[in-house]
Amino acid sequence: MDIRSLRYFIETAQLGSFTRAAERLHVTQSTISKMVRQLEQELGTPLLVRDGRKLSLTDTGRVVWQRGQDMIATMQQLMLEVRDIQALRRGRLTIGIPPMINLLFTPVLKAFRERHPDIALCLAEDTGQAIERQVAAGELEIGMTVLPSDPSLELASAPIASYPVWALAEPGAFPKKAVTIRMKSLRDTPLVLLKEDFALARSLRRGFAKAGFEPKIAARSGQWDWLVAMASAGMGVALLPEPFMHRLAHERVQAIRITEPEIRWEVAQVWSGRYLSHAAAAWLQVCQDVLGIESASC
Repeated sequence: MDIRSLRYFIETAQLGSFTRAAERLHVTQSTISKMVRQLEQELGTPLLVRDGRKLSLTDTGRVVWQRGQDMIATMQQLMLEVRDIQALRRGRLTIGIPPMINLLFTPVLKAFRERHPDIALCLAEDTGQAIERQVAAGELEIGMTVLPSDPSLELASAPIASYPVWALAEPGAFPKKAVTIRMKSLRDTPLVLLKEDFALARSLRRGFAKAGFEPKIAARSGQWDWLVAMASAGMGVALLPEPFMHRLAHERVQAIRITEPEIRWEVAQVWSGRYLSHAAAAWLQVCQDVLGIESASC
């Protein structure tokens, strides 16, 4: 059913005149008559009884007039809501954030809430690799991970931050004045690492391969603070990104940066590339303003 024909019919029925309806709608009387006839033909029954200059509704016309008003009101509300979304006065955005990355985003969340208070922002926590799969499947519109993302998922990405990975161990585990350690020096050292489903695990696997050895893993955990506690207790060496160095005030550990190869914690946002909502685009802009990220790339 053509919504314009319905609107013309409702105005005509309400005013009881083709002429007055044409004046209100700023069209010609012939246009009004033609559109009403098309609606009657589409429905297969008369809607108006024409008695000279007087118009009255048929039984079907009365139903179409009543229900049609509801339809027009719904369409008007729809257009209003669409304009509100486009103007970022309303909306909803769910963002996937791994537990290890969320500490970077407190200032972004604060800025986004201040700039767009009417957009409902929901956070879904999961590992980076799981978030990549959810974004690719359309379950999340946008998410955070550690680069490189899974190439088979063909995700668009925008970098956020890049930090070196450090080795942490009980005091005295490394030479006292050393500031770096070569990856191959950890060949025979027990390691306490994040679980395999963390995106950082991919970067570490590549680093071990470049250094030419398989790691000797003493334990795995999904909690970075537990890894630090195990390292502090002498269970093994933990490998964690630099931002976590600032959260070790209560742990007795020795920290040293890994080199040859240097392992980088490359944090990025990913999305499917098929469509980016106004709310998601606003989120990317706030991230760029707060964190100074580069422009998006595929």
